[in-house]
Amino acid sequence: MSNPFTDTLVKQVKNKRIAAFIAAWDRLEALVIRVYKSKAASPEDEREWSQIHSQLAKAYSRWKDALHAFWQNATIGGERAKDDPFDRLLAAPNAHSFVGNWLAMQTLPAARQAINQWLVDLIHKQHQH
Repeated sequence: MSNPFTDTLVKQVKNKRIAAFIAAWDRLEALVIRVYKSKAASPEDEREWSQIHSQLAKAYSRWKDALHAFWQNATIGGERAKDDPFDRLLAAPNAHSFVGNWLAMQTLPAARQAINQWLVDLIHKQHQH
């Protein structure tokens, strides 16, 4: 499950590493939502979490500084984000952590907003050169 607006932006950025990071983030987002809604984490969910988590932890370290400025303007549960939403979600030890985790669900939009604003900024900078 990907975000159509984000997909449009990613195509304009034309960076395979960024595209791979966002594709992995889309998988994490879908997993969090699926586990939350089903009120359970299947063995497949746990395997997927392990795969996504190791990939994202590595990839996010590359983009963490760039995304920092963008998540600071995001909101989590109606309040300005105080903590890194990416770190918050990646800190979960397993997929089961998302069962009944309303805070995780509220954190997803802050991360998505930061990603989209970051991509818009990258596109803007591309057009300046």
